[in-house]
Amino acid sequence: MDFLEQLILEYGGIKIVNMSKILTQHGLRDMTSNEQTLYDAKKQEWNNASGDRKLEQIKEMRLQRLMETDYYALQDVTMSNEMKAWRQSLRDIPTNHTDEAAYDLLLARDDNGNLTHSIWSKP
Repeated sequence: MDFLEQLILEYGGIKIVNMSKILTQHGLRDMTSNEQTLYDAKKQEWNNASGDRKLEQIKEMRLQRLMETDYYALQDVTMSNEMKAWRQSLRDIPTNHTDEAAYDLLLARDDNGNLTHSIWSKP
C-alpha cells in the first residue's frame, strides 16, 4: 500500500488528488491550511517509515525460507554445513544489513521478478 492509499483509508474515503486539492463527495476543493499541514506531516511520516516497511518485508521473506528448510533440523536428517551457514546468514540479516540502501539490495529483483541478492539462494 502506498502513501496515498494509506491516507485515503485514514480520511475515510476522501481521495487526495494532489498536494493541494482533495476530492470529497461534494467535488474537488482546495485543502485548508490545517489539512495541508496534516497531509504534509502524514506524508513525511510515511516516507520516514520506508526502511521499517522494507525490513518487515525482508523479515517475512527470511522467515518463509527458514520455515521451508526447518525439516533439515530434524534428528533423522543431516544438515550440511552449507545449509547451516545459509540459515545462519538469514537469521543475521537484521544485524548485518542495517540501512535502507542495504534493504534495497536485498529486495532487488531481475526482469523476471526473481530476487537477485545471493543471500536468498539456497545452497
